[in-house]
Amino acid sequence: MLWGVNMQLWSFEHFITLVPSFLIMIVIGIVLKLLIGKKSFEIRMIPFKIVAVILVVIEILKQVISFIRGYDLYCIPLHFCSLFIFTIPLMAFYRGKYKDAVFAITPTLCFCLFLFLAIYPCLIYSSDNILNFFNGFFDFHTVAFHNLVLFEFVLIFTLKLHKPMKETYIKHLIFFIAVFVIFASTFAQVLKTNYTNFYHCNIGPVEQFRQYLINVLGYDIAQTLYVFVLSILHILFVMAIHYLYLFIQKTYYKIVRV
Repeated sequence: MLWGVNMQLWSFEHFITLVPSFLIMIVIGIVLKLLIGKKSFEIRMIPFKIVAVILVVIEILKQVISFIRGYDLYCIPLHFCSLFIFTIPLMAFYRGKYKDAVFAITPTLCFCLFLFLAIYPCLIYSSDNILNFFNGFFDFHTVAFHNLVLFEFVLIFTLKLHKPMKETYIKHLIFFIAVFVIFASTFAQVLKTNYTNFYHCNIGPVEQFRQYLINVLGYDIAQTLYVFVLSILHILFVMAIHYLYLFIQKTYYKIVRV
């Protein structure tokens, strides 16, 4: 049956780790707000910068360890969450011409991850990653990386690191995501590696439908159609999340009376 696949959104391991972790992040964010919430912007950015450096360091360690063990193509940063390796450090340290665009794009992507972790965390990382958190570096990296990004999202709000802007920078966001999906989808086919689900889909019913299309249309046509539709959905999804984020952001700042 095509749609008869059981999709587990949450596991017990996700529940007992993600929920307490997020609550702890909020508490730390509130404490930091009390300590430095009224300081200058650069002072308030210090915790964000520290976490950004940690993200880069553990990513470098992942790449080095992968090279030592015999490089796994899956480690190439062409996954959707790999974007944080670039956007979060840019938000932390870049102050050039496109600063405002970076400050609009990065929280939007962070909000995307927040929603996935809130609704479908099993898609982001598995219960096995959690169970092996202390047993292997790659499992540690997978769990720690995503939770650190989630913490950055908390800091954006509690430390008022991104205030509402008149311009939405939607064109910059569309261009950024479009370039990403072109690279990720192309390399997924060339290297036959599942970057951002562009080679096959980790969502059971969608993957079954892709296989159905392959049987009906042939691999080349079905895979091209799959990649094209998925690319458009990526762009539309991030656009929708951007406007949702802006709405929540503006509502939040009205409540806290910034």
